[in-house]
Amino acid sequence: MRLLTLHLVLAALVFASAVSVVMARHEARQVFIEHQAVLEERDALNLEWTQLQLEQATWATQARIETTARDRLGMIRLTPERIVYIEEGLWER
Repeated sequence: MRLLTLHLVLAALVFASAVSVVMARHEARQVFIEHQAVLEERDALNLEWTQLQLEQATWATQARIETTARDRLGMIRLTPERIVYIEEGLWER
């Protein structure tokens, strides 16, 4: 009787151990899947960040700024003939 009880206890412990292994592996797989999803999101955000930096660099080029100033604001390139100098005395009033 004692031997049967020992076998039953050992069988229950082996079964519990097997269930624990299955649960641990399942949890590890779930964590791995979440990790992969986070890595994909990181990669997508890095790609978007790179594209935004490229877009910002494109919008900030000197030629683009000059074109926008000329077309939208009606500004013209400054030439030496258009420069007006003001005497110092006029600012002291």
